[in-house]
Amino acid sequence: MAIARGAGTEIIRSAQFEYTASNTTAQTLILGEQHHIYTVLSIIIFAKAASTGMEVYIDGYDALEGTTTQGVMLFNPGSMAINETYVWNDKFSFNGHEPTDFVGPMEDATKQNAIADQGSSSPNKLRMSKLANGDQFEVLVSYIDQNNA
Repeated sequence: MAIARGAGTEIIRSAQFEYTASNTTAQTLILGEQHHIYTVLSIIIFAKAASTGMEVYIDGYDALEGTTTQGVMLFNPGSMAINETYVWNDKFSFNGHEPTDFVGPMEDATKQNAIADQGSSSPNKLRMSKLANGDQFEVLVSYIDQNNA
């Protein structure tokens, strides 16, 4: 049975990644859709090899400077031993798309509403980057996807 994904729906989703790339290219964990709101429930990271660490961040809009596609750091747990697991279960939400660009900072309701309206064509992304080429991780992310289209 297909999952309903139309306007006004709210579904729980998850994605798994065997994050063993040989380089430090960022991996997108959630790719935002316009007029969606994502509430991240947990991110579980398992170190398959001893690591120097990783960073998890949102690639999105900086409301202070009014700048598109900025990396806003969420956490960096530092180095992890082989077979160690790190669990992030602090809930947070982010919009699926950036706002129509404005000159920062966000200091009035018009700019605040622009962020909520998600009027640009630039998606926000939840991403993870390894800090060294030899690091290997497996990742599970679970989240709620609210479709307000």
